[in-house]
Amino acid sequence: MSTSSGHPRRRHAASPFQPDPEPVIEVFAVGDRVSHDSHGLGRVVSVYASGATVDFGSSTIRVATPFSRMTKL
Repeated sequence: MSTSSGHPRRRHAASPFQPDPEPVIEVFAVGDRVSHDSHGLGRVVSVYASGATVDFGSSTIRVATPFSRMTKL
């Protein structure tokens, strides 16, 4: 029996627990230098709504949002 309706539970005003923080999604522009945890240093080639294409020298890879493993330099 499943009691989950797919909606997050409402937070009670007197709850001692902190709400989950909103994730911060970095915004990249074409030409930005980036560092990726697995692929190393690269340059953003194109940006679209659901991610970015990054040239890492040896390969060009599409990285989807949120960019949890990639940071702007």
